[in-house]
Amino acid sequence: MRKVLLCAVAAAGLAGGLGAAPCALAQVSVNVSIGVPPPAPVYEVVPVARPGYVWAPGYWDWDDRGHKHKWKKGRWERARAGYIYEAPRWIHARDGWMLQPERWEGRGDGRPGRGYKGYHCPPGHAKKGEC
Repeated sequence: MRKVLLCAVAAAGLAGGLGAAPCALAQVSVNVSIGVPPPAPVYEVVPVARPGYVWAPGYWDWDDRGHKHKWKKGRWERARAGYIYEAPRWIHARDGWMLQPERWEGRGDGRPGRGYKGYHCPPGHAKKGEC
């Protein structure tokens, strides 16, 4: 009886874990517009190149708690074959300033991406003429 109970508990735990897996893989993206433009960029000395890495420059991020811009220092990102790193940038939209997060642009087939010309406009913004 004890063996049957242990097997039932183990099966329930496994089934519960499999049921939660899709939720753990979900991604959420939120765009927030603010009325305050970002300050001028802070000058950072770009370190000597590191093989296999891409320099991600520093940028102004928005601090919701302090309601002000906060500088995020540049850092090294591991390079991804077939992709080009695009740094975060502020876009002036109709409703204010919006931070476009960093991303990796590419085709996924080993060939380089299109850079800024391949920029994807967030849903609903192209119709408003914001991209």
